[in-house]
Amino acid sequence: MGETRDEIVSSSTSVGRKWLGFVTAIWVQAISGNNYTFANYSGALKTLMHLTQLQLNSLSVAKDVGKAFGILAGLASDRVSTPLILLIGSIEGLIGYGVQWLVVSKRISPLPYWQMCIFLALGGNSTTWMNTAILVTCIRNFRKNRGPVSGILKGYVGLSTAIFTDVCSALFANSPSKFLLMLAVVPAVICLTAIIFLREVPQTTTSAAAVEEESKYLNFFNVVAVIVALYLLAYDISGKHSRIIALCFVSGLLFLLIASPLFIPLYSIFKNTTSNNDVESSVIHRQCNSNQVQEGKTLPEAVEKPVPVKENVLRNEQVVQTEEKSALIEENDLRNDHVVETEKKSVLVQEKDSGNDEVVEIVYKKPILGEEHTILETVKTLDFWILFLSFLCGVGTGLTVMNNLGQMGLALGYADVSMFVSLTSIFGFFGRIGSGTISEYFLKNAATPRPLWNAASQIPMCLGYVVLAIALPGSLYVGSILVGICYGVRLAITVPVASELFGLKYFGLIYNILILNLPLGSFLFSGLLAGLLYDAQATKTKGGGNTCIGAHCYGQVFMVMALTCLVGFGLDVFLTLRTKNLYKNIHTASRAKSSKSGVDQQK
Repeated sequence: MGETRDEIVSSSTSVGRKWLGFVTAIWVQAISGNNYTFANYSGALKTLMHLTQLQLNSLSVAKDVGKAFGILAGLASDRVSTPLILLIGSIEGLIGYGVQWLVVSKRISPLPYWQMCIFLALGGNSTTWMNTAILVTCIRNFRKNRGPVSGILKGYVGLSTAIFTDVCSALFANSPSKFLLMLAVVPAVICLTAIIFLREVPQTTTSAAAVEEESKYLNFFNVVAVIVALYLLAYDISGKHSRIIALCFVSGLLFLLIASPLFIPLYSIFKNTTSNNDVESSVIHRQCNSNQVQEGKTLPEAVEKPVPVKENVLRNEQVVQTEEKSALIEENDLRNDHVVETEKKSVLVQEKDSGNDEVVEIVYKKPILGEEHTILETVKTLDFWILFLSFLCGVGTGLTVMNNLGQMGLALGYADVSMFVSLTSIFGFFGRIGSGTISEYFLKNAATPRPLWNAASQIPMCLGYVVLAIALPGSLYVGSILVGICYGVRLAITVPVASELFGLKYFGLIYNILILNLPLGSFLFSGLLAGLLYDAQATKTKGGGNTCIGAHCYGQVFMVMALTCLVGFGLDVFLTLRTKNLYKNIHTASRAKSSKSGVDQQK
């Protein structure tokens, strides 16, 4: 039976709301990478508080430890609404970065070291609430395009560091205090916008044609994101700028970020409204024809083959239900064609009528990869821990470079490291957005397991660390680019991999368990490895801190991290082999559904 007018309006509104929510999600992600901006103001903290490098690195670890409490955001994602999660994140960021701004701007005296650790942890934890709200909601809203959606969202997180850095340099001449003020205020304002529009909407994209149209819209967002990245890169490499050019840059950036993405939801609403008006007219026409048949008025079709309307409706509904069941059974068979481990328990059942006892065997099935897993079932699997440890090898070492760029640049003779911060951010974006789209393409067309792209990212990252260790002229440029790209690939690929292996039901919590690697990696590689080895090479300064100049300051650190990447490569290859059948089944199911949709359209 056709749709009613209310159903048509509801469908159009739902689609428009989904895309408008996605735009606000992009805005939030574009300002939620503040955890990666520590190098922009770490020098001011070190000087103001008279810290050693180990103490400064411990502050950056405290910032990353805040992400460990992201598990709370994961738990809340299944119980609390998206607006409330965003509100919590914005308040935490306002307090955490606001206090740091008060200290660096000298509006208050430097706080005790332990108190500064708490406020840095608050700032770090704020992004976990924002990212959890955004990722969980958008992955559920775009179930058929998880790779591209993850790549776009994570890509804007990568760009956010460059956005903050370049806007601050354009407006405030790289002032650390004003930079911190931006980190405190801007995310809070943007989150308030997302609170209004971002919601989980009912799943409406089911047919292959609808999924294809959704992919085209996402490609538009990819194009806009690439333009923003190239725009930022051009500004960075063009050198010093006058005040007028700087203001024009900020205005153009704001237009690209805010105005251009709105084209898709507006176009989607207009297209669906126009299309649904045609459908509504068709529905009204069919209803009029049905009434004429019921009243005895003859139509050519009714005369030739009279079929009662009620019977025809029932028959159509039965056909639809049969097709839906057939599709479900077909997809289930494709995804579950291998042996399932089972646990068997016997229970004693007392028959009511007879006094005989009958033993009935009840089979409890453990979920296989690709099915919904509880948290306990997830952490019991070997695949989860392979993914966890390989993630540590990639993001732990990458985060160490980002946290220590200020001191790395100083050691190699660069007084201003904002260029390297922006390069890491921009090329991290290309890694994120490119890997999401490319991995989705090869999965749908060649059944390529997504973890293979994680393995591929470890080799260039390893080479990047070797280049940084050698410290040839320009090595910091090359190293920043390679590490940024590979770090971005790792973050973007791991999100859909986790959802494909363990399901979407508890995805928010699973994601936050995985990103425990950020504080863990920061502690192991930045706090301990880099901090201790740097201090061993450094000389004392008059203020009580220390400094080190030369390639030897971080040479050993880079070589250890290069070896760590090789370990991560082995783990990723192992996971690729273990999940090969799962991704083959996903590919087969996708192809079968596309073929069926094509046949239906021909009919």
